[in-house]
Amino acid sequence: MRDDIALARYRVALALITALVAASTACWAALTPAFRAPDEVQHLNSALRLAHGGGWPAPGEALVSPGVDAARDEAAVDTDVPGRYLDRVEKDQYAEAVPMPDGDRTVVGPGNALADDVPPGTDTSTWDVEEIDQMTQHPPLYYAVAAGWLHLTGAAEARWDHQVLVLRLLDVLLFLPVPLLAAGATRLVTGSRTAALVAASVPLFLPQLGHIMGSVTNDALVVLTGAGAAYLCARVVTGDLRRTTAAVLGGVLGIGLLTKVMAAFTVPVVLAAYLLAVPAAPRSRRLAPAGIALAVAFALGGWWWLRNLMEFGTVQPVGIPERFEPVEDRGLWYFVSTTVRHLTWSFFGSFGLLDVRVPETVYWTGAILTAVLCLVALARSPQRRALVVLLLQPALLWCAVIVNAWPRFAETGWVVAVQGRYMFGAVVGLAAGAAAGVLVLVMLRSSSRSRPEAGVWVVPASLVGATAVAASGMAFAFRGFYRAPGEDLGTALERWSGWSPLTGIQLAGWFAVAVLVAVAAVVATVRYARSVSAVAPTAEETARTPATTAGTTGSE
Repeated sequence: MRDDIALARYRVALALITALVAASTACWAALTPAFRAPDEVQHLNSALRLAHGGGWPAPGEALVSPGVDAARDEAAVDTDVPGRYLDRVEKDQYAEAVPMPDGDRTVVGPGNALADDVPPGTDTSTWDVEEIDQMTQHPPLYYAVAAGWLHLTGAAEARWDHQVLVLRLLDVLLFLPVPLLAAGATRLVTGSRTAALVAASVPLFLPQLGHIMGSVTNDALVVLTGAGAAYLCARVVTGDLRRTTAAVLGGVLGIGLLTKVMAAFTVPVVLAAYLLAVPAAPRSRRLAPAGIALAVAFALGGWWWLRNLMEFGTVQPVGIPERFEPVEDRGLWYFVSTTVRHLTWSFFGSFGLLDVRVPETVYWTGAILTAVLCLVALARSPQRRALVVLLLQPALLWCAVIVNAWPRFAETGWVVAVQGRYMFGAVVGLAAGAAAGVLVLVMLRSSSRSRPEAGVWVVPASLVGATAVAASGMAFAFRGFYRAPGEDLGTALERWSGWSPLTGIQLAGWFAVAVLVAVAAVVATVRYARSVSAVAPTAEETARTPATTAGTTGSE
């Protein structure tokens, strides 16, 4: 009975941690100024194009519509925010721009949501980059979902700031299952509820993840499908070789492939999961479901990239004009050091248009801690085989981003297309690795104690730390977005309210709800820790037993 109480409190704690991650992401949706997230103008433009029957032009042949172009001007995107990492004296300042009154903001709808057609085959490589919507270099699935959401919510013809907020909330909903999937995967590979709850809290340690998932971006669907594929790979590597699981895994991967090319780097992870699955099984039992998974993935989304290769001569066409004049070769060391640094800071905290950057000590500390915890897990965890599969996903994405940047560097001397958000599709693998590392360290510390379940108190401790990191990231971003040097807090808050589609009271209520959810989540984790501490050691040992049977989900 006591273990039943611990299980019930575990589920309550997991539900509230998930709710807190979602509330935090929704706060980012309300905090970030419109179009101050990567490519948000183009993401909105492509969603509106499909919402109003504009189709999916070839890469480079889609233009920003008059309505969205007006919205960009009204949002003062061509200004520098106060916290920009480098002052540009020739630029107007966002803090000095006057917000357009709510009632005067442009309504984007049938009359202005579609741009003029570009004749097929037109060379737009010399056009102004601001004219081009490069998102048609990707498959259209996310934008079709976004277009449907606009119609469902009645925002297909609305003020542009309302459309931005509505689509941001869609991405919050798409992100909602990710903490659950992280907990499920971690529970499967470690057998520990403690590690599962720590893994569910990991997104709060990554303010940049909340910032991106609270914006309008096709990365939201990439992150969801990447997380779903990682969870299903955890099921496979722990013994679930059923063909239905393989078909579902292939379906999730196929949806990812019909969203963005980054999903292709999960294919080797799927193969590794079947090759390393335990307990041992005949080769035919491994190859058949692996073939089913890959066949379903190709049928749903893989064909798009083969079609690109046949039609455009490349897997990933470039839909944006060249923005940089070539410079002299600065050498291999410059390339390596710059790509690693850019990838690291934009993974942990480079808000806005990658221009509000957290201090160097912050992102390097985050990177080192994450790497150390994952290495500890790989070295000392008894489930290292399963962890290898999950950590293969972020490792491949990290390498892919760097390798993809090399040809452009070799050609122009510039390091481009290096952003940490490209790795967020592997957040479940990183969460599982970090949580498993925490579990190893906690168990080593408590090994001499008579109560092995003493380590459960790391759950509320990690949640409090994660909440503090999330709140600090938002405070840092708020100052960078809205507060000019020497300015009082009240003026910055008024500026935020002036630019937002929400009133000051609504914004305060929005964040008050998040605070209440945070308090409830911490209380729930404390109650869970107490319930486990009150259970005989065998109960927690049972909770740490890996769930390898095909019928379990890993969330129990």
